[in-house]
Amino acid sequence: MNELIKKAEETHNLSKEELVTLLLDDNLNQEIFDAANRVRHKYVGDEVHLRGLIEFSNICKQNCLYCGLRRDNDEITRYRLELDKAVEFAEKASSYGYKTVVLQSAEDSFFTVDKMKYLIGKIKDLDLALTLSIGEKTREEYEEYRKAGANRFLLRIETTDKELYEKLNPGMSFENRVRCLKDIKELGYELGTGCMVGLPGQSIESLADDILFFKEIGADMIGIGPFIPNHNTPLNDSEGGTFEMSVKVMALTRLMLPDINIPATTAMETLNPKGRLIALQSGANVAMPNVTEGEYRKYYELYQGKICVNDTPAHCRSCITGKIGSIGRTVSQEYGFRKKSCSSGGCSSGGCCGGC
Repeated sequence: MNELIKKAEETHNLSKEELVTLLLDDNLNQEIFDAANRVRHKYVGDEVHLRGLIEFSNICKQNCLYCGLRRDNDEITRYRLELDKAVEFAEKASSYGYKTVVLQSAEDSFFTVDKMKYLIGKIKDLDLALTLSIGEKTREEYEEYRKAGANRFLLRIETTDKELYEKLNPGMSFENRVRCLKDIKELGYELGTGCMVGLPGQSIESLADDILFFKEIGADMIGIGPFIPNHNTPLNDSEGGTFEMSVKVMALTRLMLPDINIPATTAMETLNPKGRLIALQSGANVAMPNVTEGEYRKYYELYQGKICVNDTPAHCRSCITGKIGSIGRTVSQEYGFRKKSCSSGGCSSGGCCGGC
């Protein structure tokens, strides 16, 4: 087992069988976390990139079984922000020192290409890097948003088990999801994806496949978190994922993709009060505090127990900065784009980064 961890740390390549072996054995979890932390330090440094999250609509046309925003959930208060309100939140995020904002919504058809291009343009005028997380679109739509100035796009695969994916996402196609990810990558975005850990019917083998898929598709950012059941979904009675396995999948992802950006997800902190700090010490280098204001924060209820719904954006910025400092890390003042190392096909500078 120690030899496998050493191989992952030094070569960043493991087979599916080797990943499964590490995922099944919990005796050396801390050794995996420590190796991931060393790789994080070597390839992306000690700075933590902050992304300000703006949740601008919880109205969704999809009906995913695990999601509190699913179309058939009539137990939540629906909302969509006025375009200029979302821009106002971005302006405040900039004033708090964020270099990136993430525009995230459910799949809301109200936000046409023209509306999104207006929103993108206004936010880019603030000299911010911009990530979109708005679901499945046509290649033409993705291209329009890229031309308008969007830098990154986040679309989680959730699981690479096709049968499980289509069972949990009724009316959706696994092939179309992959098509979306490939289009996003080809159009020049930084590609973000990720998975949930602990989905009902998910196997250890499929988690290993998820990690290999991230590497195969050339993802630039990977978000990994536990599945947390929502009371107002068909999966209400499911067991849910564990914190330990979620961190383990994240750490192995860092070992396999050494120079990507990996957020310490809020879902981890929902299960463990020190969840984001532990994640940052196990391979993560990004945090995504919520900069949405008011009651909208509690209405964007993907799962039960979501943290910080009663906090203000200013408090969240101060809180996460303090936590980052408490482990000897600093908040980055850069936009936080991925800097590819030699291990992933060459440095962005054209020369060797020293991370070989």
